[in-house]
Amino acid sequence: MRKLMIAGALTAALVASMNLQSSAVQAQPVTLKLHVFVPPPANPFKTFLAPWAKKVEKDSGGKLKIQLYPSMQLGGKPTQLVDQVKDGIVDIAWTLPGYTAGRFPKLEVFELPFVHTSPLATTLAIQDFYDKHLKEEFKDYHVLLLHCHAGSLFQTKKPIRKFTDVRGLKIRTATRAGGWYLKSIGAVPIGAPLPAIPQMLSKGVIEGALLPFEIAPAIKMQQLVSNFSVLEGSQPRMNTSTFSFLMNKKSYAKLPADLKKVIDKNSGRALAALAGNNWANIENPARGVMASKKKNKFHTIPAAEVEKFKAAAKPAIDRWVKQMKEKGIDGDALLKDARAMIAKYSK
Repeated sequence: MRKLMIAGALTAALVASMNLQSSAVQAQPVTLKLHVFVPPPANPFKTFLAPWAKKVEKDSGGKLKIQLYPSMQLGGKPTQLVDQVKDGIVDIAWTLPGYTAGRFPKLEVFELPFVHTSPLATTLAIQDFYDKHLKEEFKDYHVLLLHCHAGSLFQTKKPIRKFTDVRGLKIRTATRAGGWYLKSIGAVPIGAPLPAIPQMLSKGVIEGALLPFEIAPAIKMQQLVSNFSVLEGSQPRMNTSTFSFLMNKKSYAKLPADLKKVIDKNSGRALAALAGNNWANIENPARGVMASKKKNKFHTIPAAEVEKFKAAAKPAIDRWVKQMKEKGIDGDALLKDARAMIAKYSK
């Protein structure tokens, strides 16, 4: 009897110990690694990514932690981010699909010249477009959000006031659609990630870049160039770049149900309006940084010249449509859909 009592007590103690260990394991927060190419002072990091991480942690009651790694701190190049998240090297990445040219060809429709209107309207339209056209293209990822910035303008050493001013200028672009557009208007397109711009400008590899204002302070464009040109009219930017906020599928799948709900609450359509408004709101303060240098000048290309840019952009659009056709995709229909969806949210 005494032996049985001792054995029973030991068993009870073991079970209690296992329960305590199980509770301790369950109490440990899940940590997800978020890798991005922008530095902490950059607007996308400090106004969107860092606040998003804090909100996820708050909504999860501390059960979910987002560990941020800016400036490619985990290694690799910006062009490798889509593979890092796909392969599970990181749990989450925020990057430009355009850094991997041709990999997400349908999404490129929003980067074609004079399709984009505003960051809110275009970002909301991208959600509709994703549901209808992009799920296969992004099947290797758990998509948190696809969105865009406020739109690109010429940020150059030489002033651009009219159509002929761009001829022969070496201009950096982030996307191949942007490169097609620059070539169609007579410029020399040079593709490169954002961090490469300062050195390329200082060495004369490029004479300017297509960028929105919001990211310009992060690479000190106010010191590197002196001229900033927007377009007259209701569509002041020539094009935009799209961004992908992606999560590894396995990282999402292994989350418990309650934490999946937290991620879902902070992604997709639930996040799109916040992102669109954020990218609209961060433009003017960044423009102010560009204006802080007395040497810098701001130009508005007049409407008659804008029409020349639009007419010259047609080969860039035709090239994308042709490439879609070669893949068995109706590019004209995609373009029509994208424009209609943006118009719906631009009213």
